[in-house]
Amino acid sequence: MPTKMRLQRRGKKGQPFYHIVIADGRAPRDGKFIEKIGTYNPLTTPADINLEFDKALDWLQKGADPTETVRAILKYRGVIYKYHLLKGVKKGALTEEQAEARFQSWLNDKNARIEEKAQSKKEEERTSSKQRLAEETKVKEARAQEIAAKRQKDVEEKVAEVQEKVAEVAAEE
Repeated sequence: MPTKMRLQRRGKKGQPFYHIVIADGRAPRDGKFIEKIGTYNPLTTPADINLEFDKALDWLQKGADPTETVRAILKYRGVIYKYHLLKGVKKGALTEEQAEARFQSWLNDKNARIEEKAQSKKEEERTSSKQRLAEETKVKEARAQEIAAKRQKDVEEKVAEVQEKVAEVAAEE
């Protein structure tokens, strides 16, 4: 029975949410599955991925074949790298301590990059909101000047009308 690691779609129309499952390769996408090992929400920035690392690694070692998207998720979380290191330990190229040290340094670097990306995204949002606020302020000031000019014109017209009426009344007397 060939097992696949795949996404199982949940959520409403236009709002996808996925479960990462282990399923028989012949089962339909949203059908029967063997085990749920995580969730994936692509709508958040960065995407929200909850994965049971040890179960995913165990299923990879058992021979489960991930789909392309699940493989990308596993690479992002480091499961594929850990699997690669463990294969090196089996072959005798590394010791377990070396493999664990390499994985921890990779994981620390990855977390730092993710945090840096999140910080830059927040900073970008702040600057864009400041820029939008400045543009809105300019538009608001321009509108205020237009309204003030229109009111000044209306006042001048009314003053002219009143002066004409005063002149007419003065001419009649």
